[in-house]
Amino acid sequence: MALNGFLEFFQREKTFRPKKRFTQGTIRYSLHKHANASLQSGINLKEVVKLPAGENMNDWLAVHVVDFFNRINLIYGTISEYCNETTCPTMSGGAKYEYLWADGETYKKPVQLPAPRYVELLMDWVENQINNETLFPVSTDVPFPRTFPSLCKKILTRLFRVFVHVYIHHFDRIFSIGAEAHVNTCYKHFYYFVNEFDLMSAKELEPLAVMTAQMCKD
Repeated sequence: MALNGFLEFFQREKTFRPKKRFTQGTIRYSLHKHANASLQSGINLKEVVKLPAGENMNDWLAVHVVDFFNRINLIYGTISEYCNETTCPTMSGGAKYEYLWADGETYKKPVQLPAPRYVELLMDWVENQINNETLFPVSTDVPFPRTFPSLCKKILTRLFRVFVHVYIHHFDRIFSIGAEAHVNTCYKHFYYFVNEFDLMSAKELEPLAVMTAQMCKD
């Protein structure tokens, strides 16, 4: 399914927060356009995620972290009015999985939070990382920090938790508005990317492992 279809569908719905964009003329903007063009061409998602020849891995990581942040925001925005402190008093994925929030600053120790508050803090935290030019440099003259790959792993691991919550607790809403195929395509793209570059452990992916095995048979 073309990325255009995904974006057009979800932009008809409620957006959780403004979209982050790449500056035209930059290497990252070019990679972003290249990645989206590949998705639109219908190439196998396993191939789409591979690092293009001659490109920098950190740039490829940065592009995908921002793109996944944008798309997962769109997905969560679709169900956010159904995700409140009454319906979702904890950030969970069924009875077996619960996520506690800690950011090392305001929340120094992991705390239990209602799902909407957890997602709000998570998205604020990711947005702050992306907007910090010492962490996500916008100029090729500024090198990526040595900690960049580990930061991307942490961001993607936390964004995955939104998929977990949406699929397990709110998929009825996704299905009711006819967005199932769009969300599944976005999830498969995310899964193949983190799998290609070993960005998440099997334990972290476990909450959706059964579904993933069925969805990603190719």
